[in-house]
Amino acid sequence: QVQLVESGGGLVQAGGSLRLSCAASGIFFSLAVMDWYRQAPGKQREWVAQITGGGNTNYPDSVKGRFTISRDNAKDTVYLQMSSLKVEDTAVYYCHTWRGRDFWGQGTQVTVSS
Repeated sequence: QVQLVESGGGLVQAGGSLRLSCAASGIFFSLAVMDWYRQAPGKQREWVAQITGGGNTNYPDSVKGRFTISRDNAKDTVYLQMSSLKVEDTAVYYCHTWRGRDFWGQGTQVTVSS
């Protein structure tokens, strides 16, 4: 059974940094494409980063240059390093992978104060 467990969210001032973690189980992690999404109140879920099994990364323009996704295959964990945070980055952040269907973690709240 695929499980994704996020951690690392919290309250940070604008301009600050946070690192989110997502521990995965039930998948052959080193081959898995992993994503981070976020959802702000009243808005649709938004994709923010992707890393392939080979370590290739992709980002939307809204976070490019500020967010960095990485993975540790020895720990079955994917990370999201967020820097230069803005108030508009406030959201619940979700880890995601696909194995015949979408799998999501429970989410971790990130709140950026002005």
